[in-house]
Amino acid sequence: MRIVRMGDAPAGSDGGTRLMAALAEALAGVPRARVAGAVLISDGQVHDAGALPDLPAPLHLLLTGRATDWDRRLVVENAPAFAIIGEEIRLRLRVEDQGAVPAGGGATIDLMVAMGDGPEQRFAVPLGRTMDVPLTLTHGGQNVITFRVPEAPGELTARNNAAVVSINGVRDRLRVLLVSGEPHAGERTWRNLLKSDPSVDLVHFTILRPPLKQDGVPVDELSLIAFPTRELFLEKIEDFDLIIFDRYRQRGILPPLYLDNVRRYAEEGGAVLLSAGPEFAGPDSLWHSPLARILPARPSARVIEQGFLPRISETGARHPVTAGLADLAPRPPGAEGLPGWGRWLRQIELVEPAGQTVLSGAEDVPLLLLDRVGEGRVALLGSDHAWLWDRGYEGGGP
Repeated sequence: MRIVRMGDAPAGSDGGTRLMAALAEALAGVPRARVAGAVLISDGQVHDAGALPDLPAPLHLLLTGRATDWDRRLVVENAPAFAIIGEEIRLRLRVEDQGAVPAGGGATIDLMVAMGDGPEQRFAVPLGRTMDVPLTLTHGGQNVITFRVPEAPGELTARNNAAVVSINGVRDRLRVLLVSGEPHAGERTWRNLLKSDPSVDLVHFTILRPPLKQDGVPVDELSLIAFPTRELFLEKIEDFDLIIFDRYRQRGILPPLYLDNVRRYAEEGGAVLLSAGPEFAGPDSLWHSPLARILPARPSARVIEQGFLPRISETGARHPVTAGLADLAPRPPGAEGLPGWGRWLRQIELVEPAGQTVLSGAEDVPLLLLDRVGEGRVALLGSDHAWLWDRGYEGGGP
């Protein structure tokens, strides 16, 4: 006698109970002449009954349970993978009773809905009918929505009385805050790249005159606007989908409290990109700020001043950020698999990398690192010479 035990379907799959597939697999390992019969012990839930194998012997079914058994379950029929923040969406679900349902149970039941860590909301919903539940996402990134109905006395199990749905919240337009620490050749490249996409709302500030600069020019004679630090980094930071620090150094403009708020913003679902120049290796580096807690590598204080070809790492060849980058090169790969783009001429040495290195540079030092922090994401680009590709240096690049 041979006994074959079936487990539950993998979590997150909709395979159900593939009892016939398990039977066919068991029969394949036994000569047909030696099969005297098969006995199935099941609760009656079989999702591949149409795939019954050709049996050379009788098949028996031993049905478990009692005639009075019943169960209540919550079924999510339709849920979108993503939705626009602030716009109403509708999820289709159903609460149904199966089996010998006791009389007098009522035609409605309480449904509890919770978004993330927020409080549960209670709704009275009809039993056995498909209904649309309206919801509005309040923040970007992953939104976890939990549906639950209370356990009824006598039902078989409460494991199917709850369902969890994850919906990615997106904005109809991507809001980006770009902060350039000083005017430099690559600043225009960042701005042109972001402004070329009509779905991007860009807010760009360049630090032209640090507050501690003493040049004798009266403030009322300067044609400059004040950097609205409090408004951007405290009051409205949640309005941005991405914050980019481009060659930014600590010069008293953003106090540690504001930078710590950027760290919190990233950990709670935001995205931060740091494009590093020589300042990242110096004493004014953002590494010496609260942002260091989320950065995927630290500077060694060494600046590599030599030409190099950025190379896609093994991880980068599979990562969605850089997977198709080589196909956008201005010329085909050269000898020994050299990428078909121009060189960069400066890189900041990054050590103790975390996360994923998708691009490497001079001396195989990590060039572009991506990491997840809490519910958000952070990226670190260890060079300020990406603009050379835009200017067509040595053929340019993507």
